[in-house]
Amino acid sequence: MHQPELTQILRRGQVQYRLPSVSAAVYRGDETVWAETVGIADDTGREATAETQYRIGSITKTFTAAAVLLLRKDGTLALDDPIERHLPDVRFGRLTIRRLLAHSSGLQREPPGEVWETLEFPKGDDLLARLADAELVLPAGERWHYSNLAYALLGEVVARVTRMAFSDFVDERLIRPLGLTRTTWQSVEPAAHGYYVDPYARTLRPEPTLDGDGVEAVGSLWSTPSDLCRWGSHLASIEAMHQVQIMDDPEAWTLGHGLGLQLARRGELVFFGHGGAMPGFLAMLLGRRAEAIGAALVTNASTPAAAVEEITADLAEKALELYGAEQDAWRPEAEPPPEVAELLGIWWTEGVPFVFWWERGRLRARPTENEKPRAMSVFDADGPDAFRVAEGRERGELLRVVRDPQGGIEKLYWATYPVTREPSTFA
Repeated sequence: MHQPELTQILRRGQVQYRLPSVSAAVYRGDETVWAETVGIADDTGREATAETQYRIGSITKTFTAAAVLLLRKDGTLALDDPIERHLPDVRFGRLTIRRLLAHSSGLQREPPGEVWETLEFPKGDDLLARLADAELVLPAGERWHYSNLAYALLGEVVARVTRMAFSDFVDERLIRPLGLTRTTWQSVEPAAHGYYVDPYARTLRPEPTLDGDGVEAVGSLWSTPSDLCRWGSHLASIEAMHQVQIMDDPEAWTLGHGLGLQLARRGELVFFGHGGAMPGFLAMLLGRRAEAIGAALVTNASTPAAAVEEITADLAEKALELYGAEQDAWRPEAEPPPEVAELLGIWWTEGVPFVFWWERGRLRARPTENEKPRAMSVFDADGPDAFRVAEGRERGELLRVVRDPQGGIEKLYWATYPVTREPSTFA
């Protein structure tokens, strides 16, 4: 657990950005491999610990998105359903569940009213009644535009479809099954107090407490870095959330949005995650799917969110250096089935040689001269002499085996292209 490089990043950030306390953890796979906390949980001088809860703000939205995708899996809604199918009183044209999840709906950022001044947030029938005063500030699907209102409506969709309180559904289907014992809708001691750090003095100003504030689907959850690491590991398994729906900066391509996840590029690496901010608190979760490595960080200060993003990104990148080089030892495997064994080896299509091989119980293929992960196809059986690409190149397409009268393989068709043992022309 002791990693001085990670500790140095955390402690340097706590001093540089004047954070009352900061707590962070790093995960690899399903395991938290490093965690540390520095600073005070409140102005009495009480030290923060790894078990101290912090408000995680909009990281809550990843729970909302995961809940919606559970309902999709259950068959009770579809991503391209218009929202009025589930909330009949909503009248904004064809706004879909998908666009709400991806912040491409064009809805205004907040519910109508000066909610960040009154700190009173509508929910249920009150929220729907206020929609008469809400605007589509951009045409739906045209641009990325962050919207808390969109996620408040998604919370209402979950509640109406399940006939349960939104928080009860998330508890029942996500929080409890994953063992997130320190992730709750209201603070449970030990919990940090939120502060605004005076910009010109070393003093703390308490921020208001918003427990039970009516923004459950938007930003109500409290958690710890270790719980967030467990959650990040789970998010990595929900593939639909990682599919880019829209770019925040279409010229630079450094920040996109999937179905409830931010997708941020740093150099050649793309991290998934989400940030969170509420009065007195900031949080960040970043991870890499390929290496199953990530970092989570929370603090009890309203310092600029960019500071927390930078510290968390530094932790995640250092974690990749420290833990990413580990590889599982090679192990021999059982023989492939006979119908697969005769497919293995080199095949040609469009003048390009492809190698087909069997690994970890699945048929795979890639161009012989391209080892990039996106060039590989992974197949699942799809009936006699048929396989379908389940992952990677040509996903969804069929690989069909054509046999001669003696039962030998004459050729293959892959996405309708002929595939032969020897190079050949198209005709």
